[in-house]
Amino acid sequence: MQKLIIKGKRNLSGNIKISGSKNATLPILAASILNNQKIEISNTPLVKDVITMVELLKYIGSNIKINYKRKKIVINNKKKKFRTLAPYKLLKTMRAGVIVLGPLLSKFKKAKVSLPGGCAIGTRPVNLHLLALKKLGANIKIKNGYILAKAKNGLRGAKIKFPSISVGATENAIIAASYADGVSYISNCATEPEIQDLINFLKKMNVNINWVGKRKIKIEGTKKLKSANYKIMFDRIETGTFIIAGALIGTKIVISGIETKVLKKELQVLKKMGVKLEIKSKEIKILKSRKIKPISITTAPYPGFPTDLQAQIMVLMTKANGISTIKENIFENRFMHVPELIRMGAKINILDNVAKITGSSNLNGAEVMATDLRASVSLVLAGLVAKNKTTVNRVYHLDRGYEFLEKKLKNCKAAISRLH
Repeated sequence: MQKLIIKGKRNLSGNIKISGSKNATLPILAASILNNQKIEISNTPLVKDVITMVELLKYIGSNIKINYKRKKIVINNKKKKFRTLAPYKLLKTMRAGVIVLGPLLSKFKKAKVSLPGGCAIGTRPVNLHLLALKKLGANIKIKNGYILAKAKNGLRGAKIKFPSISVGATENAIIAASYADGVSYISNCATEPEIQDLINFLKKMNVNINWVGKRKIKIEGTKKLKSANYKIMFDRIETGTFIIAGALIGTKIVISGIETKVLKKELQVLKKMGVKLEIKSKEIKILKSRKIKPISITTAPYPGFPTDLQAQIMVLMTKANGISTIKENIFENRFMHVPELIRMGAKINILDNVAKITGSSNLNGAEVMATDLRASVSLVLAGLVAKNKTTVNRVYHLDRGYEFLEKKLKNCKAAISRLH
């Protein structure tokens, strides 16, 4: 089992180029199932979840290749025969695997997809995915841990209204409706930038898809898809993570390869906390932040504060002068990093879905264990600012979503290494 060893209290300075977005890449790869023409996807992050998704697409029959040197994925499904099974062995580590359900069903009129695995941060049921596909005309049952879906005459355009906002269900519905017969309206959609990236990719492939309201999309399904070259957007969660690293123990860190207009809420929160930022359209400079102020935040769907940055900002709150609170509204098990941070000296109390963080804690290095993707990186951040040595176990969680994390931190003078 691999682990990270971090020697804390080293001031960070340097440049970090942000990778492509994992959360944008996965649905775009799933959408490639619809198309028999050549597709080239650039700026892809070479993280474990993306590699697992490529393996899944290979398994079901896609002619897909990764160019590791150029961070590019090339797909050419002309004359390829697909199987419509997505097995447990490939979905057990990755929640997003369920997103192949929509395109398989839409294109081949049937699909057998394992119920997904991934992070243990809550139940995250697939019922909203199934609701959307049923509206489009699918017959669905769940048997032996698999979703069995059929649409004998193919999927047909429909009006879908989600009872609550779900990123994955919105993506599955958008992809399925893009190949269905007729027009679909999907309302109460998630509006995350990664969903806009998926929409831009589908437009490149010749799908007529547009926003017709704040959370409403109109899609005219088509079978006439075109070849496409597409560049994945930057990873906004990786960006937020490194800004927080700079705020914790940076003297001058420059983050590039981003679109700052997408990060309004995150930057607003960090500025309120007293983090010194110089913001340009495609670059952020983080300067030494001497006084961190307490704040109360609530996680919410975009454009709210992202649940995927909650664990990281909690570490910054341990340095604030006063009491901060975080209300976690998205996932019920999203405080699994808290016992590990307490072992390092953080003062945190949890009542239901609210964490109360008493700041000005001096963190001490300890042996800790990652429980999920974002929790694992919060322990790395805590290790950077803690006295002495921190050992983070189970770093395979980290590798699912962060590309070259140690390398990027080492370039900024962090003392971090991996033990195999």
